[in-house]
Amino acid sequence: MIKLAVVGLGKMGLSHFAMINAHPKVSVDAVCDSTGYVLDVLSKYTGVRTYTDFDAMLREVPLDAILIATPSSLHARMVRAALERGLHVFCEKPFCLATADGEALVSLAKEKGVVTQVGYHYRFVGAFQEMKRLLEAGTIGDVTHVLAEAYGPVVLRSKGATWRTQRSEGGGCLYDYAAHPLNLVNWFFGMPSGIGGAVLNSVFSKETDDEVFGTLYFEQGQSAQISVNWSDESFRKMSTKITVWGTAGKIYADRQECQTFLRDTARIPEGYSEGWNVRYTTDLTDEVWFYIRGEEYSAQLDYFVDAIENQRLENVNSFESALETDRVIAMIIADAAKGPPTVVDDASSEAPKRKKRFLFG
Repeated sequence: MIKLAVVGLGKMGLSHFAMINAHPKVSVDAVCDSTGYVLDVLSKYTGVRTYTDFDAMLREVPLDAILIATPSSLHARMVRAALERGLHVFCEKPFCLATADGEALVSLAKEKGVVTQVGYHYRFVGAFQEMKRLLEAGTIGDVTHVLAEAYGPVVLRSKGATWRTQRSEGGGCLYDYAAHPLNLVNWFFGMPSGIGGAVLNSVFSKETDDEVFGTLYFEQGQSAQISVNWSDESFRKMSTKITVWGTAGKIYADRQECQTFLRDTARIPEGYSEGWNVRYTTDLTDEVWFYIRGEEYSAQLDYFVDAIENQRLENVNSFESALETDRVIAMIIADAAKGPPTVVDDASSEAPKRKKRFLFG
């Protein structure tokens, strides 16, 4: 049995606890959180050892692995402490709020030879996995453009800040929402060579961004637009979607389905035909041992457990792969800080300069 602890018992942490506690190959031997009421309930009804002191838990409980689901600003310190003890680490996204921290942790994890994983669960959604398979097979020819979107009703009015809406604690919409479609773009196409036209705009939040826009450029000539807004009440819950255009067709995927349009010039795979094709996530997803919220959440934890059992250090959501997304986020912040170009009426005047007026400037 893999002896594991869960740290951070908010919405995601409690979900992770429920799933991993039901895993047949895992024993949850401790939990840690700052909220006494949650710890009291878990202690009473599950018997798990509870802690409010993270370092004391690491000292006192023999562990093989740790699952960290705390506010983003705490990730770097807690991950480092776990790695220094040789523990396998699953960390919720985003990985780190500073790329320098992420780079140091990637190096430390390699030195310790442990399994690492970050909770970018969309890589375990059947529709996005099918999109990746079709892209790798060259089904729609040469990719020309990508649209990566995420919308949802998180911040809908001006109100007191939570850790997610504080730049220093959660990183705002960019880190909490935009990180998901950016991570999928990384998975499909790797690192962009540049960023342009980035906008980090506040709708209701006082300290951070509520919407993110920009264009990613790739060395082979492809471009990818990012469009994200977590102050969009027209969506009942978070909706992440990717659309890819190619010379021989188009692919669209979201949580529910993968739609593919193939021209007569496409490399038509088995089970597909010219024109529109639809594959549903329910048909593309294997059953999991315990269902809560969505199969992908259980699937990513099972993947982590399997990687530990088989000492598979390179995996689909390793610290190294998550660091790519952190780097893209840093590029967006840097580009947005330049502000928009100044409009010059006289064409003979100096070249346009950019104003510094946006968030993170």
